[in-house]
Amino acid sequence: MIYLKLFFAFLKIGTFSFGGGYGMISLIRETVLENGWLEEKELLDFIAVSESTPGPLAVNMATFIGTSQAGLAGGLVATIGVVLPAFFIILFIAAILKEFSKNKYMQGVLHGVRPAVTAMILSTAGMIGLSTLFSFAKLGDCIEMDIRGIGILLILVALHLGVKKRWNKEPSPIVMILLSAVMGGMLWGLLWGQTP
Repeated sequence: MIYLKLFFAFLKIGTFSFGGGYGMISLIRETVLENGWLEEKELLDFIAVSESTPGPLAVNMATFIGTSQAGLAGGLVATIGVVLPAFFIILFIAAILKEFSKNKYMQGVLHGVRPAVTAMILSTAGMIGLSTLFSFAKLGDCIEMDIRGIGILLILVALHLGVKKRWNKEPSPIVMILLSAVMGGMLWGLLWGQTP
């Protein structure tokens, strides 16, 4: 039954993913591709939409993937599955936080987990970058440069650095997402009249 499969898949993701939404992307990707729920390109589109809409990335991804597979009920089941572990873990940690914050072993565990979370986030960013900009998803794939995508990335990086240097602050993520959407619409839709 698809509902149970969605619930337990996202329960596993919610239980074993650390580092927030970005840390979950690699496990979500593995689960989704393994079950054949989405193709690589569709998954990247879901990630882009999840990042661009309000709410936590993991919750948005669970909702979008669940809905794509089993409608509204599927979205609800997947969302509950991904949120449930964090809900109970946070309740537990909040109850004993003061005890943990002074425990040297727990501090050691947290220091040990941080590099793993960083590695998962960097690995996911690299995978998304290679897949989006070079159509490279796995060994053996042909590398095809997406000149328009690379151009948008370079413009956004230059804009980010320019704003940071000029006003000594980060540009608004909302403005950057909207700007990239406008540039994508112009480059893929209006100027060339074709889809990516």
